[in-house]
Amino acid sequence: MSYSLGIDAGGTYTDAVLLRDEDNIIIQSNKALTSYPDPLDGIKQSIDGLDPTYLKNVKIVSVSTTLSTNSILEGTGFPVALILIGKYEVKQELPTKHFIQVSGGHDHNGVETNSLDIDSISEFAQQVKDQVSAFAISSYFSIRNHEHELMAKEIIRELTGLPVVCSHELSQDLGAFERAVTAFLNAQLIPVTERFMKNVEAEIKSRSIDAKIFMLKCDGSVIGIQSALKKPIESIFSGPAGSLVGASFLAKKETCAVIDVGGTSTDISVTYNGVPDMSDSGAVVGGWKTRVKAIKMETSAMGGDSHVWVKGSDIHIGPRRVIPLCRAAVLYPDFIELLKTNPIPTKIQLGANYQPTKFYLRTDYEVMNISEEEKKVLDAIKKHPTSITEIFNRIKKYPSSSVLDSLIQKRLIQPIGFTLTDALHVLGEYTERNVEAANIGANLLGSLVDMDRYEFARYIKVEFAKNMACDLISFFLEGIEKKEIRKIFDIHSPAKFKVEVPVVLIGGPVSAFVENMKEILDAEIILPEYSNVGNAAGALAAKGIRRFEVLIRPASMAAPDWEFFVFSEHGKTNFYEYKDALNYAVTLGETTVHSYMKEAGLDSSHIKIDVQKEEIIPVGWKTPMETKIVVLGVGNRKTEQDCC
Repeated sequence: MSYSLGIDAGGTYTDAVLLRDEDNIIIQSNKALTSYPDPLDGIKQSIDGLDPTYLKNVKIVSVSTTLSTNSILEGTGFPVALILIGKYEVKQELPTKHFIQVSGGHDHNGVETNSLDIDSISEFAQQVKDQVSAFAISSYFSIRNHEHELMAKEIIRELTGLPVVCSHELSQDLGAFERAVTAFLNAQLIPVTERFMKNVEAEIKSRSIDAKIFMLKCDGSVIGIQSALKKPIESIFSGPAGSLVGASFLAKKETCAVIDVGGTSTDISVTYNGVPDMSDSGAVVGGWKTRVKAIKMETSAMGGDSHVWVKGSDIHIGPRRVIPLCRAAVLYPDFIELLKTNPIPTKIQLGANYQPTKFYLRTDYEVMNISEEEKKVLDAIKKHPTSITEIFNRIKKYPSSSVLDSLIQKRLIQPIGFTLTDALHVLGEYTERNVEAANIGANLLGSLVDMDRYEFARYIKVEFAKNMACDLISFFLEGIEKKEIRKIFDIHSPAKFKVEVPVVLIGGPVSAFVENMKEILDAEIILPEYSNVGNAAGALAAKGIRRFEVLIRPASMAAPDWEFFVFSEHGKTNFYEYKDALNYAVTLGETTVHSYMKEAGLDSSHIKIDVQKEEIIPVGWKTPMETKIVVLGVGNRKTEQDCC
């Protein structure tokens, strides 16, 4: 009998589940704390808790992760340089200080508008190569002709040897600025993703498990790990996608909404009749609009490990993730005494980085590109919990909040603080770690807002539940500002929002919120078995999906029947007959889908291909003004049962 192993490396926990292939039943699961910043130890521990006799017969390993998404939400991605080619109108702040705009680009027919400024690109690459970990390139109308992006990519690779991401590799949709942001975010996460995937592959091989390894993608499908290593950008945002697929699988609901509460974020998504609702414009994460084809979801920086902090009379939740006090007390035996004796900052000092419950740890990340001031503060922080007072005693002054923020963003230090997880420990609703540390923290913060520890913890829990409900309603009520929806949940009224699809809760702490959500919303609230390992289950329940889009347009509107351009991710091709262009588009799509499935390690004998055609034909035209072809292929992973 064969089995499949699902792994999800989240911001707080790494989960593993074993699925019996014969009947698709989960027979075992295990949770381990995610190791930070390298998740390998957490992966090992999650697998160690499973029966080795089953592991010997594992034929498929499928993995999802929220690590990449969390890097965007926390602002801890690697530094990236951005190159914009062509007539970009940049109307908002770019996500990096390392950027340049140069001449070049194409028009809507893929015709070059200006020659590429190779000299400026070369000079820029030389200037910033030691300050960044990767490059992102976006050329105007590269979806019609990506020649300039490829030229720039080759130049940068030769000069720097660093990874380079082109916007046309990610999307064929219009939206030049969004494609540029998408390229940047994916380039920013390449080191994180590559390291993660290589660690998984090495760990599976070290256990002598002879299995195909798959990665979950952001559209809820899977891809073979070798293909993913060639293009790690395709696995970004896979964690939230796993929650939707897993929730539907565990709850046995083909149609449902999902609230997935992780350590760092809360993700909202929905599936109708077993088909995930896809985003028209791409995933939105941390406020950034992307052009990555993904499950439609709303991600907020609010999770079980979101930092709870006080300033004045206001209590804040997030957005930064910290190590909960209850967990720090387990990791560091002397931490409780440090917490008890930690001075309360003055009212002027109080802020996200200055709290009576806030400590810092130095990580093992390589130190590069830091200022002298940052170096002084970093040297004062040890690999055990270090308070602001200790830093003050070592450098003879208080570190600025901006310096601490910079060190956190560069992953050189990691903060410890009070969280929702601590609040649930105080209330006795989730007590897997050290309750005493959570109580001390609630007493300290509660005293700042005239609450006892139970009042403080209850307030955090209720606010968190209201935020979860607000995220869900905001997801459905597009166009209405979330802050306006959030106000409604603070009004005591017999009126409730009604949600007509079942709402499935996924994530470690969600069992504590079932009754809260039933009180707040008029909806069927479901907490399925194995809800605490939903993402790992989703990694196993997902199929292989490949979407291939082709656009056919006349070369000239003045002579619309004379010549036709075919635009796709493979570039631009021209035909003199519309019928030839159409046949080429469909054949190219089907060939690309089959090639993808084969390279991804999917079962090429069980691929279902659907071809959709949308035409725009003006009155009096013999051939369409525009034809959009979408070739959708769905494939399964081959198991031992399929071979017998």
